[in-house]
Amino acid sequence: MAHPKHKISSTRRDKRRTHYKAEAPTLATCSNCGAATLFHRVCPECGYYRGKQAIEIKN
Repeated sequence: MAHPKHKISSTRRDKRRTHYKAEAPTLATCSNCGAATLFHRVCPECGYYRGKQAIEIKN
């Protein structure tokens, strides 16, 4: 396994990490109840996914 021959300064290391931007995930609205959900996920409020009951939600 390779080992670094020289120390990389904190400035050089941080320059490599500048391209990353933290963003909030894009939300979609549930077609059944209208709640905000993540894309390609079952709605946590009603349990529907793509117009069908995917999981049973206990009240």
